[in-house]
Amino acid sequence: MNFDDLIERVAAPEKRANKVLDGVEHKMHEGAVMVAYAMHLLRTTEARHVYIHPDGEHGKRFDFTGWLSRRGFEKVSSLGTTSYGGEYKHGCGWWVTINPSSGKGDVVAQIGNQTLSAECKGGIINTRHAGQVSRIRRGLCETVGLLMASENQGRQVAVVPRTPQSLILAKRMAERCDRAGIEISLVGEKGEIFDVKPN
Repeated sequence: MNFDDLIERVAAPEKRANKVLDGVEHKMHEGAVMVAYAMHLLRTTEARHVYIHPDGEHGKRFDFTGWLSRRGFEKVSSLGTTSYGGEYKHGCGWWVTINPSSGKGDVVAQIGNQTLSAECKGGIINTRHAGQVSRIRRGLCETVGLLMASENQGRQVAVVPRTPQSLILAKRMAERCDRAGIEISLVGEKGEIFDVKPN
C-alpha cells in the first residue's frame, strides 16, 4: 500500500530555491512520518491498535483526520481539546488513537507481549541545502537520544524520512544502536518502510 499524500510540496524560500529541482521543496512533516509508521505496524505486525501522540505543532502542519479518513478510518470519538484527537476505527478492525500529548512515544503499539515505542522526526527530503540536510541527520540523532533517555521498556525504534544522507548515517549508527536495543527505520516518499539492520 503506497501513499501519495505524505509529502507537502511548497515553493522554496529564495535562499534555498537553487538547492531543489524546479525550486519546489518536498516536506515530509513529522505527522506524516508518524502515520506512515503506524500504518506499517498495522499492516505488517499483529498489532490491531496503534497510538499516535503528536504535539500541537504536528497537528497544525499535518491533517491527521483527513489523512486517516482517506484511508477508510472513521472518527468514532474525540479525545482532548484538538479537532483531530480521538479514536479512529477502520472496517477491517484496525484502531488508531490520536492522543495529543508528549512524553509517551510518538507511535506506540502492543505487539504480542511487547510494547513498541517509536520516536519520529520529519524534514525536507529532496534538498541539497546544507542546513536542511543537516536537520534530517540531526533528527535521526535526536530520535535515538530520546529513546536512550526513555524509561519505556520493549522495542524502541527511531524513524525518520529516507534520504541519501539519512541512509548513510543510519547504516553508520545501526550497529551501536542495536547494542543499545534501538532499531532504525526510514520512511520513503510513498510511505515505504526501510529497516536499517546492523552488518
